Amino acid sequence: MAAELSAAPVLSTPAEHVFEHAVFASDTESQAPPRSDDELRELYEIARTAREVREGGWRRIALQFPDSMLRDAPRVSQTLNAELESLPKTAEQFGPSPERIYILADTSYSACCVDEIAAEHVDADVVVHYGRSCLSPTSRLPIIYVFTHHPLDREAALAAFETQHPDKDAKAVLMADVTYQDHIPSLASELQTRGYTNLLSTSIIHDPTGQIPNRKLVTPQGADISPADIDLKSHAIFHISTPPTALLLALSSRVQSLHIHPTSSSSSPPSSAPSSFSTTRLLGRRYARLLTLASAGIIGILVNTLSVSNYLSSVDAIRKQIAAAGKKSYTVVVGKLNPAKLANFAEVDGWVVVGCWESSLVEDDAGFYRPVVTPFELGVALMGDEKRVWSGEWWGGIEGVRAVEEGRDGERLEDGEDDDEDESAPPEFDLRTGKLISHSRPMRNGVRMVNGEPKSGVSAVEREKTPNSALALRPKAELAMVNGVVSPGAEYLRSQRTWQGLGSDYVVEESTAIEEGRSGIAKGYTVGEVSERR
Repeated sequence: MAAELSAAPVLSTPAEHVFEHAVFASDTESQAPPRSDDELRELYEIARTAREVREGGWRRIALQFPDSMLRDAPRVSQTLNAELESLPKTAEQFGPSPERIYILADTSYSACCVDEIAAEHVDADVVVHYGRSCLSPTSRLPIIYVFTHHPLDREAALAAFETQHPDKDAKAVLMADVTYQDHIPSLASELQTRGYTNLLSTSIIHDPTGQIPNRKLVTPQGADISPADIDLKSHAIFHISTPPTALLLALSSRVQSLHIHPTSSSSSPPSSAPSSFSTTRLLGRRYARLLTLASAGIIGILVNTLSVSNYLSSVDAIRKQIAAAGKKSYTVVVGKLNPAKLANFAEVDGWVVVGCWESSLVEDDAGFYRPVVTPFELGVALMGDEKRVWSGEWWGGIEGVRAVEEGRDGERLEDGEDDDEDESAPPEFDLRTGKLISHSRPMRNGVRMVNGEPKSGVSAVEREKTPNSALALRPKAELAMVNGVVSPGAEYLRSQRTWQGLGSDYVVEESTAIEEGRSGIAKGYTVGEVSERR
C-alpha cells in the first residue's frame, strides 16, 4: 500500500534501474580499443552467419545486440553485408546484395531473449542474436545464435581445475557460459590426457528444462550420455565464467558442489564469485519472499516476454492457480522491469513474472516495493501451510506451469458444496511478521468456486426456493464490482487511493456565453473590428 512506502517513488526510468544483467570488465566498453577487422570477424562469426543466411534464403535480416555490443553494430552490419556479397549467388539471387540488414538498437525485454517484436517492425525474415542467450523457444521467426567467441587463459583454467580437484578419480562436470562454450571440448580432452577418469563435459542444446539447463552431458570424446544414467548429486561442476543468478540457483540444488572460474567478461567481478554458503543464503531469501505471497490478497502477473512460445498458456494457467487459491490477479505488461513502474500499482501485494527462465528472477536487492517471484515460487506460496515444504529445489521459468482448479487447502469443490464458511475457518497469519491476515482470500467473500469456475452470490430466484429465505445475510460492506465480479483493485481505487487520475477533481461549472477571440496572424491580430500591430 502507498502508506507503507519509505519514500515517494520516482516516475522516470533511471538507467541504473533497468533490469538486465550488467557486464563487468576490467575496462569499460567505451574505453576499450576498437577491434581489428580480423578480431571482429572472429568474435561475431561473420563467415558462419553469412553462410547460414544465404542457405536459408532470407532477404531481411535483423541483428540483435546486447547494450554492451552496440558500438560494434555498424561495423558488424557492414562486414556481414560485404561477406554476403562475396558469396556465390544462384540464378534467383540478382543485384549486388539481395539481402537487407537492420540493427535492433534496443530490446523490448531482456537482452537474453530474442526480440521478435522489434524484428517484426522491420518485417524481418530471420533474427541474428548476438551474445549470451537463455535459448528459450521462440514462436515466430527463425533464429541464428552467435554466442560470440572470447579468448580464455587455458593454462589458468586447467590449473584451477586441478587445484579444485586434486583427486584424478573425482566425479566432475566441466561446463561454461555459452560465450565460452567453444573452449570446452579442447579443455575436456586435455584434462583427460592429464589423468582424469570420471570427467564429463557439456554441449549446448535448446532445452531450458534439462537436468542442466540448455546443456547435455557428453564424454570427453563427445559421446552423449543419457540423463537417467547419471546422478548429478554425486558430481561437482566446474563452471567457466560467472553464470547468471537463475542458473546458479537452479544448479545449486541439483549437484554436489559448484565451483566458478571467473573470466574477464564474467557478469560479476572475480571477487564476487558466489560460494555454496552464499547460494544457500540466497535460496533462503527467496523462500522468505515467497512467504509474503502466501498472505497476499492481490497478485499481479507481470508479462516480461512476448516471444517465448508458451507464454500465453502460462499466463492463463497462473491466473487459474491464483483464482483457485481465492486470490485476485491482474495481468500487466510493462516491458523492462523497474521499481518505478510497479510502484504505480499500490494495491498489488506481490508480483509473479512470466518470462524466460533467466529474466523471471528479480533479485532481492533490486529495490522493488513488493516481492517479485517466479512462477515456481508462486506455486510453493499458494500451497497450504501444512503442505508447503522447502526442499531447496528452484526454477525460474514458465516451463512446467500448470493450471490448478482447486478449492481451499487443495480440495476440489463439487456442485452444491458450500465454501462460504469463512467465519469458522481457522485464522491466517503472516508467517514473516506473525500478524493476523484478514484479506488474503478476497475472492472468497463474494465469489464461490464450483468445479474450478467462479460462481457469484446466490441469485434471488435461488433464495426464494430455499425454506429459510425470509432471512438474508446482509454483506458487511458494499464491495466494488466489475461486470458482476468482486474487484479488489476497484475497491482499493475507490476507498484508499488519494488520487484517482486526471480529471478526478474536475467540477462541472455553468457554461458562459461564448466570446469571439483574436484572429489573424502574429504580426497583426484582429480583435473585433480593431487591428493590433506588433
